Amino acid sequence: MNFKTLCVLGLGYIGLPTASTFATHGLDVIGVDVNPYVVETLRNGGLHLHEPGLRTLVEAAFKSGHLRVSELPAEADAFIIAVPTPFFADRLGEYEGRIYKMADLGAVKAAAQAIVPYLRKGNLVVLESTSPPGTTEKVVAPILERSGLKAGVDFYLAYSPERVLPGQILRELIENARVIGGITPESARAGRELYATFVKGEIVLTDATTAEMVKLMENTYRDVNIAIANEFARLAERLGVDVWEAIALANRHPRVKILSPGPGVGGHCISVDPWFLVEAAPDLTQLIHTARQVNDEQPRFVIQKVRQVLGELNGRHIAALGLAYKADVDDLRESPAIEVIHRLQAEGAQVKAFEPFKPQAQVEGVNAVPTLEEALEDADLILVLVRHTPFVRLQPQEIARTTKARLIVDTVNALDRGHWQAAGFSLFRLGDGKG
Repeated sequence: MNFKTLCVLGLGYIGLPTASTFATHGLDVIGVDVNPYVVETLRNGGLHLHEPGLRTLVEAAFKSGHLRVSELPAEADAFIIAVPTPFFADRLGEYEGRIYKMADLGAVKAAAQAIVPYLRKGNLVVLESTSPPGTTEKVVAPILERSGLKAGVDFYLAYSPERVLPGQILRELIENARVIGGITPESARAGRELYATFVKGEIVLTDATTAEMVKLMENTYRDVNIAIANEFARLAERLGVDVWEAIALANRHPRVKILSPGPGVGGHCISVDPWFLVEAAPDLTQLIHTARQVNDEQPRFVIQKVRQVLGELNGRHIAALGLAYKADVDDLRESPAIEVIHRLQAEGAQVKAFEPFKPQAQVEGVNAVPTLEEALEDADLILVLVRHTPFVRLQPQEIARTTKARLIVDTVNALDRGHWQAAGFSLFRLGDGKG
């Protein structure tokens, strides 16, 4: 096995860094995306997403002559599928009265079908898209075998999940351990040879379905832990406790690490992946299902907090700070901040939102403005929804000169209450039953 050419299908947060990294390590790579805007943006020297260091990496990949982009695949020694796997917006499952969301594998199926005309004996196909257990063997393999070739016999087929943190993708792509699950041991070893091109972390081999479940377990573990933090926040408000103080004290225990509560859980992984396990076995996943419900409902408790502070929401002006699903990234996928804004508007509030990492963001149903000053203009209340570093560093004296708002609801413990109160603001934190 000697991989010299690679075709990466999907040029999003994982596909583009992966394609560029392989290219800068000497493979001839064609990056494929069905979105013409993405392809044209890259061809013209632009970038369609934000990730620290990515622009430099992509420019180096193009400059090396080893990377080109297209809307169509081409023949290659290896193929990587890195396309989105959302859940259906209009299709739900049900088990004994429990409703659950179902995975939409349309993009994965389309990518596999797109490979079929170019698949040759000895090729390797790797699915990286987060998928329900069994997807590689039961969904991708049958599609690829329409080529007349047999998976695991004529070509190698493996699953290798990305395990990187937005904001640190480029470093973790290289340094993190990599799990590769093959539909045969030979397929797993082929995957190891490909990724050994640049991966410095340990490369661990297993079967495809185990690798699929490993990725889902990692994100489900975090989802369940965030859910208990959010429930602690709700309890703290009921019991007159400051949850942020309580968590800090509880975490002094050497075997306790409670995560931070917030307005909910978003992103393409943690808020989505647990549903894949629920769909796979709804009779065995009561805890996972409940955690998803807790986190999906957290925006409702944010609205309740705003209503307690501001009173009637109809006609009131709110400056919403942050649209991303987590701090210091521009990724808006499944963001609870957006859900909070939608709910505020449903109650008649006039909301202006500012996202510093994507100031030109266009979000359906959201009035996103390009500057903080514009968001604060005419505001009755400031609502902090994301713990972006630029928000943590805001100076209360400067903000006091910018807006008439003197009420703040901080859902992520971003602002120092003492500093802001000294500047004339009344600051209320989600989960703080003391104030």
